[in-house]
Amino acid sequence: MAKAKLTISSKNYSSWSLRGWLLCRMAGLEFDEVRIDIDDPSMRQELLLLSPSVLVPRLTHNTVTVWDTWAIAEYLAEIAPDAHLLPADIAKRAHCRAVSGEMHSGFHNLRSALPMNLKARHEAYQIFTGAKPDVERIKAIWNECLDAYGGPYLFGELSVADAMYAPVCTRFQTYSIKLEPKLAAYRDRILNWPLMQEWTAGAMAEPEEMVELEVEF
Repeated sequence: MAKAKLTISSKNYSSWSLRGWLLCRMAGLEFDEVRIDIDDPSMRQELLLLSPSVLVPRLTHNTVTVWDTWAIAEYLAEIAPDAHLLPADIAKRAHCRAVSGEMHSGFHNLRSALPMNLKARHEAYQIFTGAKPDVERIKAIWNECLDAYGGPYLFGELSVADAMYAPVCTRFQTYSIKLEPKLAAYRDRILNWPLMQEWTAGAMAEPEEMVELEVEF
């Protein structure tokens, strides 16, 4: 498989960059990371949810350039079928696509109320009312999947869905969201995943800070 290029923004703040990076690593794709500076105006707009379009991560592979995270997932599933990013069973695969798509297109209140920030820890964080249904819906999805497929990941083995929900695991840790033991165990499994540990180490080494995302609101 030819070497590729993955353009990302902040490892500390960008949940979409994390998802794309995880998917590429899960697919076994060799790629160079290209970082866009956090001070770039378009990147700041994106991280602060002020931009209607998300242009990172952006994968360039051979003659293909693809930038939407879900499109990257589908592309990687096509070129690396042996990575099993999507389940083999048609019903299970449809379910995986559905919950991954829900994460991709929804949970806007959660994104704004609990921005990804791997360096931060809030022991007592007041979640505004609008975000609570998003938190409860994610808990319901995790329960449904873990019960249906027996864990330890959402669809038994690692899949696109785990990459899509990995940033949520970091948010639940950052903002001390209470979880029942089964869900806490899943969160911790994702956070201790070697790929997540590698990404987190990179985030901790970043010197950049965005004051707008350091303020409790």
